[in-house]
Amino acid sequence: MVGAVPRAEADTRADRTISSGARGRARRIGIVCAFVPLSLALVQCGKAPNPAALAANSQANTQVVAKTSSNASPQQVASGDTFNDRFPAPQFKERFPSASESFLQRQMSDFSPKRAVQQPEPAPYKVASLEPQIPYKRPAREDLTTLISMKSSAFPYYGNNPASEAPFLNISKGERRGHRSYSGRVYWQDETYSDSRVMMHVPEHFDARKPGVIVVFFHGNGATLERDVRDRQLVPQQITDSGANAVLLAPQMAVNAADSSAGKFWQPGGFKRFLAESTEHLARLYGDPNSARAFANMPIVIVGYSGGFLPTAWSLEVGGISDRVRGVVLLDAVYGELDKFASWIENHRSSFFVSSYTRYTARRDRELMSMLRQKGIGVSEDMDGPLRPGSVVFVETANGITHRDYVTRAWTQNPLKDVLVKMAATPSLALTRVAASSSASSSR
Repeated sequence: MVGAVPRAEADTRADRTISSGARGRARRIGIVCAFVPLSLALVQCGKAPNPAALAANSQANTQVVAKTSSNASPQQVASGDTFNDRFPAPQFKERFPSASESFLQRQMSDFSPKRAVQQPEPAPYKVASLEPQIPYKRPAREDLTTLISMKSSAFPYYGNNPASEAPFLNISKGERRGHRSYSGRVYWQDETYSDSRVMMHVPEHFDARKPGVIVVFFHGNGATLERDVRDRQLVPQQITDSGANAVLLAPQMAVNAADSSAGKFWQPGGFKRFLAESTEHLARLYGDPNSARAFANMPIVIVGYSGGFLPTAWSLEVGGISDRVRGVVLLDAVYGELDKFASWIENHRSSFFVSSYTRYTARRDRELMSMLRQKGIGVSEDMDGPLRPGSVVFVETANGITHRDYVTRAWTQNPLKDVLVKMAATPSLALTRVAASSSASSSR
């Protein structure tokens, strides 16, 4: 009996061990069985739903519910658990606002990435500083042509006519004053001799840091700056098309009148004052105030057309700046003042002189040629060769060339352009060609 107690206790422990092991296995099997459907559901959730499968499932569920729900009618089940009930089609009211509502208006910029506000770039130079300053950088620009009023321009003029030493304004009518020309016609100051404007032209390619030239153009009779010099005679365009490093000054002479009066250019030093005043205007138009010094020392070419011979001759004679004149071009313009032209040619053998003429001025041109040959100055009678310092050229043009079109058609199309191209091709004339010339413009 004593030994029976230990054996019974051992059997009891064995039974407990067996029952606890069975319960553990049952518990594990139950857990596994519970997680198998869940895992299948999780696997299914990882896939996008198929609309066809959703529709089929919806119909199957409706049939199952109809069979299992004896109290629910088929119409009630179908209307409450169909595919359309679960995924209804959009309604008009959900797409468009009612009368009391409105859409929030959006712009494409609302959907673009937000950018930081750009701050303006600092100026490329300092206005006032003890620190080293960055050199001035001229902004990019296009050709600039403008009209600027200048005190030293030809008119208004209140002095004397040097040909007669009589006052230029030699006629009056009440408070109105005017000038009686050699032809006897009266031109009034307020209509003909009061425009002080000067046409200035700076091509886009012009560079004040390189050797250049200032072209001064004296127009003929019956002209205005806009209508004739710019639009009909194409003087600014010829300068640009030449590609030469050149700018233009063209003062308004007598406005639309048959009069060649020189105005302030009759006065001693008048041409010098005109060039001095123009330097600040040219520098401002060019865009670099420091370029005024370059303009003040730049050589000059004077072009006189028709009646422009008179201010050209007097500027060479008494202008006070004839040493800066690198060349003179007369376009059918030798109507007089032969002694002034001959004197300047003789005293400036490093400059060039070109006179192109029609039958209207042929006699005077031949007379001037004779005067120069008597002084021992060689004369050429064609423009085919290069233009060099000291060149003196007279060119007679064909009968078909008209005086009115002479600025755009003389010995060649656009003769002013041709002169500048020839100048730039001669290094000794110190003129840079900084741009390729464009095709010749047709005359108007």
